[in-house]
Amino acid sequence: MRNREVIQIEASVLSADYSRLREQALEAEAAGADGIQVDVMDGRFVPRVNFGPETVRTLRPLLKRVIDVHLMVIEPERHIPEFAAAGADRLIIHEEACPGRLGRVLQSIRGLGVEAGVSINPGTPLSVLEGVWDLADVIQVMTVNLGLGGQPFLYDQVEKIRNLARRLRELGRRTPIVIDGGIDARTAPLVVGAGANILVAGSSIYNRRGSVADNLAALRASISNPKL
Repeated sequence: MRNREVIQIEASVLSADYSRLREQALEAEAAGADGIQVDVMDGRFVPRVNFGPETVRTLRPLLKRVIDVHLMVIEPERHIPEFAAAGADRLIIHEEACPGRLGRVLQSIRGLGVEAGVSINPGTPLSVLEGVWDLADVIQVMTVNLGLGGQPFLYDQVEKIRNLARRLRELGRRTPIVIDGGIDARTAPLVVGAGANILVAGSSIYNRRGSVADNLAALRASISNPKL
């Protein structure tokens, strides 16, 4: 198991109380979250419609940590400039949303001085990344199907994470692997053991079972002291 200090945890505000969105983002940062992920949905790539650039623009002056924007949208290149201008530190796009032009879209993100990430759905093979290893600042593996928070973790994705980590080692690359979906105290040790560097957690941080600080502490403890 890796030293927990090198594993980052980001809080996904998709699961936050929207009536207290700013306060909930600040709670996570104060509790030690390494970043805040804002999920953006357009009602086309996924059925739900969610946050836009104004959410990022509102959070940016309040937060010191990374704002990571996960674009679950068709034609992400149409939205990239506005989210970059709003203050996103990282923009993650889906390979499935821009087939045949993924490299070009990643280059456009980096050209704006923003970290560029690519996300792949559970059913998407790692082979789609073969042409963009040098363009992705992070690679995100989805461990749930897109659209709603609180979905169960897809355990068959652990082997994909392991294979991705192996491929990156073969290439001599240290690209961080981000895992998004179903991350809690049971699944976090599994994905870290497989090679993950950044964990995005929503419903395991924002829930009524405990405070944001207590839930985040439990998640970190699960990584440092996994139950074997």
